[in-house]
Amino acid sequence: METPPSQAPEHIKRVTVYASSSNALAASYYDAAARLGAVLGRAGLDIVYGGGGVGLMRAMADQALAAGAHVHGVIPHFLNTVEHGHKSLSRLEVVADMRERKQRMMADSHAVISLPGGSGTFEELLEALTLKRLGLFTGPVVLVNTNGYFDRFVGFLQHSVRERFMSEQHLLMWSVVQEPEGVLEAMHSAYAWSSDAREFAAVRA
Repeated sequence: METPPSQAPEHIKRVTVYASSSNALAASYYDAAARLGAVLGRAGLDIVYGGGGVGLMRAMADQALAAGAHVHGVIPHFLNTVEHGHKSLSRLEVVADMRERKQRMMADSHAVISLPGGSGTFEELLEALTLKRLGLFTGPVVLVNTNGYFDRFVGFLQHSVRERFMSEQHLLMWSVVQEPEGVLEAMHSAYAWSSDAREFAAVRA
């Protein structure tokens, strides 16, 4: 059995991580989030995430920081009372609203990784996929499928392809890994994407 890579592809230096702020999850979700942070930190990647000091966000960020990563959090000022901005980050950027948060999290990022989350995580992830569909973002998008969490989400996207709202090529926009240790390999094996994707963004007969 081959040893998984310990480094990301050379062109990937900064990754965006989406994750839940819930403190009411099964322990396995926090364990996977912490392991992801350690994997990314040991790989020497810069990380940008939602800036929260609770839930999966904190578990990921704490272990990434412990592994030596530069971790940049982006949080709207009004969410400091809900997600409690992490106090020990390399940088915590406070922005005006959710739209600015999403834009700042994607700026200059080379890959997107999503841990399980609720509606906010789904919104962020779907925006990343939409930008990729339009060729405005071309990096890997990797879902960490802890406890099969994303099975139905991926199934719905596949249903969208079957019903011709997206094309078969759009199934190549994301990768799914069952364990966080598979994220770096998923980046290496991600289908090469380019701005030419906008040529088939619309499904035609």
